[in-house]
Amino acid sequence: MKLDVVFTAAGLTPAEVQGRTAFVVDILRAGTTMCAALHHGARAVVPVASTEEALRLAQTLGTAETVLAGERNALQIPGFALGNSPREMTAEVVRGKTVVMTTSNGTGALLAVANAPHVYLACAANFTLASARAHEAWERQEEILVVCAGREQRFALDDAYCAGRLVEAALGGGRGRKGLNDGALATLDLVRRYGRRWERPLAASRGGRELAELGLKDDVADAARVDAYPVLAQFQNRRVVPAPLPVTATPSP
Repeated sequence: MKLDVVFTAAGLTPAEVQGRTAFVVDILRAGTTMCAALHHGARAVVPVASTEEALRLAQTLGTAETVLAGERNALQIPGFALGNSPREMTAEVVRGKTVVMTTSNGTGALLAVANAPHVYLACAANFTLASARAHEAWERQEEILVVCAGREQRFALDDAYCAGRLVEAALGGGRGRKGLNDGALATLDLVRRYGRRWERPLAASRGGRELAELGLKDDVADAARVDAYPVLAQFQNRRVVPAPLPVTATPSP
């Protein structure tokens, strides 16, 4: 068994992704926002690399069937209906629609692992389901890769803490460290440092502080709510869609 954590998707090779069950972490905010969209009835979320690609895809799919969402430098892209806030993904806006989305970090991380056989999103908002799937994968002796979106292709405290919580859950609370890379071991140390309160590392992180300075402190608080958007979000066929629930977990009411 093998469980690796990488702190950005930069430099990931096809060999590192091939055959792995991958979890992508971008808790502030793309992962949380995608889970919110699916929880509130979006048909799918399609991550794309650029603003131009998002516009082309929306035209191809039909503007009546799609919603454009995205940000650059944490701010909503001009001309897009939505930014990258989970609080914007209300049922009135996204139900029955395909959300075409591009963000500074999270969508790129998803695209970087598109060739993995199984790819899931993990964040506090879907933590019970994502962690149950991670534990199931570990018990089945699947090779696991946890990819933090990071920030500008660098380490991000918020994502690394979330990765540590996921690693801890995958191991089932056991103390064994066999099969973990140094990145995974480091994230477990972060969990010991910050404890069980999600809001502490999120608010302390650079990303959390900058969002607060932009008047988006409520997004940080929303991203810290455990099981706020209980959906097992799976990236397959270039779309993020709800996946069947793990046998070891029951979604929150």
